[in-house]
Amino acid sequence: MREAASLSDLCVLDLSTGIAGAFCTKLFAEFGADVITLEPPSGHPLRRNGPFADDRPHPETGALWLYLGTNKRSATLNIETPSGLRLLSSVVEEANIIVEDFAPGKIDGLGLSFNALRRIKRRIVLVSITPFGQTGPRAGWRATNITSFASGGQMSLTGDPDREPLVAGGYQAEYQAGLQAFAAAAVAAFNADALEVPQHVDISAQECMASALELYLPWWAYLKRDISKRRGNVLSATVGVFPANEGYLGLHIMPRNWPRFAKAIGSPELIEDERFKDARSRLQNNDELEAIVYEWASRQDPREAYQAAGAARAPIAFVHTIRDLFESEQLRSRDFFQRLEHPVSGEITLPGPPFRMSEVQSRLGRVPLLGEHNEQLYCEEMGLSRRDLARLRAAEVI
Repeated sequence: MREAASLSDLCVLDLSTGIAGAFCTKLFAEFGADVITLEPPSGHPLRRNGPFADDRPHPETGALWLYLGTNKRSATLNIETPSGLRLLSSVVEEANIIVEDFAPGKIDGLGLSFNALRRIKRRIVLVSITPFGQTGPRAGWRATNITSFASGGQMSLTGDPDREPLVAGGYQAEYQAGLQAFAAAAVAAFNADALEVPQHVDISAQECMASALELYLPWWAYLKRDISKRRGNVLSATVGVFPANEGYLGLHIMPRNWPRFAKAIGSPELIEDERFKDARSRLQNNDELEAIVYEWASRQDPREAYQAAGAARAPIAFVHTIRDLFESEQLRSRDFFQRLEHPVSGEITLPGPPFRMSEVQSRLGRVPLLGEHNEQLYCEEMGLSRRDLARLRAAEVI
């Protein structure tokens, strides 16, 4: 029986500057790949994102970088210089995957197009992450998380029907692009190894968002019907988010769950009530039922209602705050949170990877200091002398 393989045979070169690329390479690093982040001498742009410890900006203590940089090696390199490009070409010789998020054409202008890269490394995988992809009329357009969320259609579905569209919390468009980039790059790396097929993986944040629109695009494609209406937090009396006592409760009651739900809210008489006897009746009398649900929810402690609903097998959940997640017995029982020691920021607690594998363990490792692995990469692995390193540093190449 073959032993399950981690990603430890892969060397991933991270040239990206944004969240999507950093999250993609973080996943590779967590499952064993040697990820080398080539940062400009001034540091990766994400190092300047707060919040910072004691509200004092510092390149080693930004919370976002402390999360996205884990398990990686950091070497500094100015690839805009001739010397930097020569060094980069040497590093590419040892890489399996390169991740970049430059505007389309920029990497070509540096002399590192996909064709040029595969002449350096025959089985190379190049992963390019951009807002709109490498081709098309919007290739090269800039975007932020909010514009990617909007251009991918997700925002049109989010919010109340009589209000403006809303963006989801966090950097969801960028994390989705990073997750898809990781999956595509892993498949491409397997093909490059097994079939000797190099690959240029083209990731568009817009397409990552649009591909997750479930049935909305197919309905339009087949029937020319737009069902992408913003419905707000409450779609009906049995599907939605309702305000509780110091929190919110989410319900998704299917017809088969109706008896359990009625019992869970302490109103079993609703089961036989002619107004609510079946799904059609409940829809026709939605306003009356909604008033009952609102009144019930307003009296509930969200966590207690969640426990009671679980015992009754009724699909009711409470909306978890960040603190609720951090204190979750479920997440803690699965060791989801990881505690790490960092030489500058001290002890930090970070969320673990978004998936697990039965035969491959994820790694636990801190984020590197800026340029921490310069000597290891350039001297020990590439054969440069310390004098060479000092000269490159003085010339602001590294």
